[in-house]
Amino acid sequence: MDRVQDLLDAARHAGADRADVMFVASRSLSALCRNGVPEGLDHSETVHIGLRCFLGKRSASVSATDLDPERFAGLAEQAVAMARVVPEDRHACVPDPALQGSLDLAALDILDPTPAPALDALLARARIAEEAALGHEGITNSNGASAGYAHVTVALAESGGFQGHYSQTSHSTGVSVLAGHGDRMQRDYAGHSARFLCALDSPEQLGRDAAERALRRMNPVKPRTGDMPVVFDRRVSGSLLGHLANAINGALIARCTSFLAGYLGKAILPGALSVIDDPTRPRGLRSRPFDAEGIRPDVLACVEGGILQEWLLDSRSAKQFCLVTNGRAARAIGSPPAPSVTNFYLSGGETPVETLIGDIGEGIYVTELMGSSINELTGDYSRGASGFMIRNGQLAEPVAEFTIAGNLITMFRSMQAADDLEFRYGIDAPTIRIDAMSVAGS
Repeated sequence: MDRVQDLLDAARHAGADRADVMFVASRSLSALCRNGVPEGLDHSETVHIGLRCFLGKRSASVSATDLDPERFAGLAEQAVAMARVVPEDRHACVPDPALQGSLDLAALDILDPTPAPALDALLARARIAEEAALGHEGITNSNGASAGYAHVTVALAESGGFQGHYSQTSHSTGVSVLAGHGDRMQRDYAGHSARFLCALDSPEQLGRDAAERALRRMNPVKPRTGDMPVVFDRRVSGSLLGHLANAINGALIARCTSFLAGYLGKAILPGALSVIDDPTRPRGLRSRPFDAEGIRPDVLACVEGGILQEWLLDSRSAKQFCLVTNGRAARAIGSPPAPSVTNFYLSGGETPVETLIGDIGEGIYVTELMGSSINELTGDYSRGASGFMIRNGQLAEPVAEFTIAGNLITMFRSMQAADDLEFRYGIDAPTIRIDAMSVAGS
């Protein structure tokens, strides 16, 4: 915080009307092995500091990795000089101090107090996951297994008076294996990330999951071409929610480049479903005490009862709509803020998965998506996929090398959600069914 305040003072002395400074320090450890042999042991530490200066309606950002206060005057002068020559931005603004503040860090619980694991402990965890997978009959090779740890500290100060900082941790394990031989070989994976090591799935369980998933995919066929129901496993259903998050981003709405522009206050989902963005969730993978403008965040019902209620806004995009920011600003060092989600999830599903697929005579159960062709202006959707056939309400033979297509507006309105929501990825959704999507197979 001393370094942040020193740079903020340098910006004032250089002539900035307003300024903000962001500091990010990270330490990460990772271990990768393949067939038990270490393929990567990494330990990295980085420190960055970024300054944004305002001169009237002009602003510019600079960044550095050198925290020597003697260099701050030159950095601030550079930022102010850049701000003098850039075009004016009539929507440029600084955050309202009345909205700034910080959530209780203890309640967020995003910092694991246990010591950072040693590299040999991470390698051992990766090996356990891989060995658990390779121990299954039919698993013939490994794509590798990994384990990681990260500790990140963020500090922010703004010339209006806000100061805040926090630290967060994350732990992860992942494994990918192959089943079969030659051109019949199939691959699958399992992985998990958590704030606390004690909440991480065991490497043995992840290895078993990866192996069982790869074995289930053996000898796939292509489905027939036609219109049929498509069910998205919760491993991939969050991608649909990601498209919705992008479509309600205030920056895109202001540029009229979103297919949901003009839908505020209108139904975009069935009435039982809601979409929540919650930066306050304890141990959430994207929880934070304040946003990139120092705004104290709160739970935001973006869609409630199927009705689109809110855009995702930072101060600049909010000003374009004569609204108030809802604390969704995110930024990289050296870049201006932009709207983004935190812990974003779909709620309201009450149907068991077995019931959700139980009345499908013929359909597709998607477990993996690849490629992407999404038209942000129209919502047209097309992606490669693999998974399983659904026949008479039951999962049947594996299928691969096909494409599913539709329009996201229609898909959202016909969405049916199961009751198996799990907070695992940061953007989370339960198993989702969408009727009458186009399938291009054999």
